Order: sequence, then C-alpha cells, then structure tokens
Amino acid sequence: MALILVVDDEDEVRASLKRRLVREGYTVVTADSAEDAANKIRMSEEPFDAVVTDMCMEEADSGLEVLRHAVARDLFTEVIVLTAYGNVSNAVESMRRGAFDYLEKNVPGVDTYEVLVMKVAQALERRRAAIRTVRRLEERAAQQSGSGTA
Repeated sequence: MALILVVDDEDEVRASLKRRLVREGYTVVTADSAEDAANKIRMSEEPFDAVVTDMCMEEADSGLEVLRHAVARDLFTEVIVLTAYGNVSNAVESMRRGAFDYLEKNVPGVDTYEVLVMKVAQALERRRAAIRTVRRLEERAAQQSGSGTA
C-alpha cells in the first residue's frame, strides 16, 4: 500500500484530497504548510511514495520547498504540484526540480480529483519501475564483483 503525503493550507481541499486518495486504497498523511510537510517528511519512518502539494501556501513557492524536502529524503519520491494559479514559470521550475507533474486546480470541465488519482497511479508506477531498475543494477554489480570481473 502506497504512502502519500498531501500538503495544502486549505482544510477543505486537504480533507477532500485525503478522502479521495484513501478511497483508492492509499495510506494518506496530511500537512497544512511547507514547514509541517518538511517535519513529516523528515520524521516519517519510511519515505513517502508520493507527495501531492499545493504550490502557493504561506509563500508563493511553498510547493517547491516541499518538493526539495521530499526529493532530499528519497530521490524516488514522486511529487505532484497543484495550483489554483497556474503559470508557465512555476510549472517549468517544478518540473526542472524533479516534480512528476504540475496540475491546475479548478479547470472548467475537468475533474481535478480524477486527473489527480490517475497522475498518482502513474507516479507510483514510475517510482516502482525506477526502484526495480536500481535493484537490478545493484544485483548485476554485486554478481560482477563477486565473480572477480570488473
């Protein structure tokens, strides 16, 4: 079961996201600020598999701070950045820093929660694939070093 951190300063949004992701079978932890998220990332026994964070909370780029903490803890944690105020520079910066995706909230005609559920599933699959690849490479390296071959 995947462990997901949801970060948003709006109580209603945070609760709705949690309910929707729990319904999909995920274990969800919530945080109401970048600082709260950083503490939960740092203190969590296991790294989060995915983080869903609002971009603009106490600061305009709080989501980037959450992204930084998540990736620093575990390079394979997938981060999805949400925003009500989408702009190209924020999207580019999020992706440049390693976000899996960047989604706008409240786009007319789009069910943000359905899109988010789909993106979380894709992010978790990418995480699993990356971890499998690293493990295969580690096993191959161990076999080569064990056989005396360089």
